[in-house]
Amino acid sequence: MDATFILLGTGAGPGLPSFFCDCAGCREARDNPALARTRSGAFIDTGNSKLLIDASPDLRHQLIRESITRVDGIFMTHWHYDHFGGLGELEYYIKLARNEAIPIYLPPSAVEQFTAAFPNLTEAFAVKSWQFARQYRVDSLGITPLPANHGIETAGFLLETAGTKLAYYPDTAGLPAVSAGKVNGVDWLICDATFHGDNWFPQAHMSLEQAVDLGRQIGAKNTVLTHLAVHYSRPATSRQLAEEAAAYENVCVAYDGMRIKL
Repeated sequence: MDATFILLGTGAGPGLPSFFCDCAGCREARDNPALARTRSGAFIDTGNSKLLIDASPDLRHQLIRESITRVDGIFMTHWHYDHFGGLGELEYYIKLARNEAIPIYLPPSAVEQFTAAFPNLTEAFAVKSWQFARQYRVDSLGITPLPANHGIETAGFLLETAGTKLAYYPDTAGLPAVSAGKVNGVDWLICDATFHGDNWFPQAHMSLEQAVDLGRQIGAKNTVLTHLAVHYSRPATSRQLAEEAAAYENVCVAYDGMRIKL
């Protein structure tokens, strides 16, 4: 059975629309909720196992929207609130339905931070730390954490099945050489394109143009732009972003609920 990769959320920290913003992109998303972007995260359904990558503050809404009723494990890219803030949403699922702790794989540097942030949930999660370059097998899927450039210890994940390679890097500024070599020629690069216009944080994120360039550098067959914050630098509507991406071959803008077969 084919595995399915689902983008639960494709927005950056502020989400879209933001409660405090009245830019063109936020106005568009208020007028048409289908164009909203929840905070970034992903879900993998292998057919037998159901896995989360990150747990955004919008997690409950995302799981309901995608009719997801089971979570068997969690892999965290890094310990920033827009990626871990939804972990508490799983408390009652664990206590009332699953009845056993969920394995969660964290950056080694985030293990103590997890305990500090969720002292009352330590029995709900079986905390483990992932290791860079180690492949974790889940059914027929291989999951390998690889270094990202994001200021704190951060991974992107290389997902491999018999027929497909997908690299998921929602937060990164380019790629370290060791990671670029491992993801060279992937079928799908899903990567940080936080900024539209000037990149205010070039050591941690990318602009749309920089994400496209990264896809070219590693020879990705398809590049998908995610972790978008249309408020920064030069606000843009979804239509404008799609038109700009369409100027490049095999590049598209991600959307909440986007599915890719692995």
